[in-house]
Amino acid sequence: MRKPFTLLLLPAAAIIVAAYVLGAYRAGNEQLAQGHRQLQLMAPELQSVLERFETLPFVLAQQPDLTNALARPKDPQAIARLNETLQTIQQQAKVGALYLMDRNGLTLGASNWDQPLGFAGKNFSYRPYFKAALQGQAGRFYGIGTSTSEAGYFIAQPVLRHGEIAGVIAVKISLAELERNWNSSEDPILLADRHGVIFLSNRPNWRYHSLTPLPPEAVAELASTQQYIGREVTPLARNPGPRVTQEVGRLGWQLMIFPSQLRVVRSGINWALATALLLACGAVSYWAMHQRRRRREERMAFDRELESRIAQRTQQLSETNRILRTTQNELVQAGKLAMLGQMAAGVTHELNQPLAAIRAFADNARTFLERGQPEQAASNLGHIGDASARMGAIISQLKGFARKNETIGPVDFGRAARSSAFLLESESKRRNVALEIDTGAEQLTVAGDTVRIEQVLINLLRNALDAVEGTPQPRVSVALSREGAEGVARISDNGPGIPQEVAAHLFEPFFTTKPAGQGLGLGLAISSSIVQAMNGRLAARNLDGGGAQFELRLPLIKEGAAR
Repeated sequence: MRKPFTLLLLPAAAIIVAAYVLGAYRAGNEQLAQGHRQLQLMAPELQSVLERFETLPFVLAQQPDLTNALARPKDPQAIARLNETLQTIQQQAKVGALYLMDRNGLTLGASNWDQPLGFAGKNFSYRPYFKAALQGQAGRFYGIGTSTSEAGYFIAQPVLRHGEIAGVIAVKISLAELERNWNSSEDPILLADRHGVIFLSNRPNWRYHSLTPLPPEAVAELASTQQYIGREVTPLARNPGPRVTQEVGRLGWQLMIFPSQLRVVRSGINWALATALLLACGAVSYWAMHQRRRRREERMAFDRELESRIAQRTQQLSETNRILRTTQNELVQAGKLAMLGQMAAGVTHELNQPLAAIRAFADNARTFLERGQPEQAASNLGHIGDASARMGAIISQLKGFARKNETIGPVDFGRAARSSAFLLESESKRRNVALEIDTGAEQLTVAGDTVRIEQVLINLLRNALDAVEGTPQPRVSVALSREGAEGVARISDNGPGIPQEVAAHLFEPFFTTKPAGQGLGLGLAISSSIVQAMNGRLAARNLDGGGAQFELRLPLIKEGAAR
């Protein structure tokens, strides 16, 4: 019998090897699929970090302290005020640094002006983000700082003075916290630029190496921009293995994860062991058939022991699979809760107004039902439906609002004004303020975004309601008209007006006249940014008869184009 068993060894070994290959193949595919799922969770987080401060340089470019410093670069007082402003905003925004450069790339002021490695006096004209901003575009760049030797993500915007580019404002953001979060993963994770140079990774020895040898033109570009100054970029010593890739950001970055090959090998070994076990069972059964006459009792005892071992092994494998599935579900749920936590603050702020309207309409509907007025109650329920639909529109716009590029389309200006006033009608009645709406006889169709326009109008109306607090016979009015190729909305009040010392800073970020805890001074600054993004204008003035008036201008859409 020894010879037949010897002949069976080669096929059995081939089957075991095939089982190993199949198990490793299936595990490799599963690891790649899991890597794709992991990247689908990581990529939005990275994208959110990159775009969180995308509008900050644009808003800062409207600061008068910047234009004053560019107009008087030799004035110590102007430069000192610039440094103080940039340092205050940097501390509030929690970014790496803020700094202003003139047209030649010379840094006039910076938030780190009082630090030994501050940017003041340094020239960054060779950086790509400066060149892009000098051409009137948003500049973006990642590299190692030539002053601090600390890497960061740079965003730059041009600063206009008298309609011309007078300088460039830049913000530096650190991605070190994001990289530290990757350290919890046992799989290698990296972020590479468009040349394939790794600049973030949970494997420190991979950083500032390239996935493949760089072509001469890429080496020349890195040298000219000093992107990785002080680092010699060389290819990785060995191929990291199979990877999953997803493009993120606006600079052609590649987010990659390399699933652990140890798990693949372990799975292949388990398949091979299971196959070997099955083959062993077959061999034992075959041998037992030939020996049953003489060793019946021994065979039966052996079979019971073997079955017990198989059952125990199967139970262990089942328990291990159950634990793995439970752990995976907990990780997915934790990721969902983390994303919900990041969105909660923004959603709460945006939904407060329609929620307040729903509560007011619900109270009115209950009162009408108690009075036996079902038609009025039905009308209020319809308004609740409209407010709920608006909440849905707000939620669908939350992601788009974090980006710089909005969708511009035809908007019924009168309907937007009526909807905005309607949401504040209960508040105006509560304050005994007469709210007057005049949308005119002509329908005005402007270019913009409905939710954003209503957001600006609601902010202006709410400011007007605050302004007439304590005024005898308070009154707020909204009037729409056509002036040339523009639709104009004028929000007027009969309050005390705008003080002269306040008017010059009205649209500046973080400037507010409200008591501490009642506002950050960002409402009008954000509204102005929204209107400018829709190619419109927002201005304010005092009325001759008393009170203030805010004027919102948006480009009209021709009748044929609107259709």
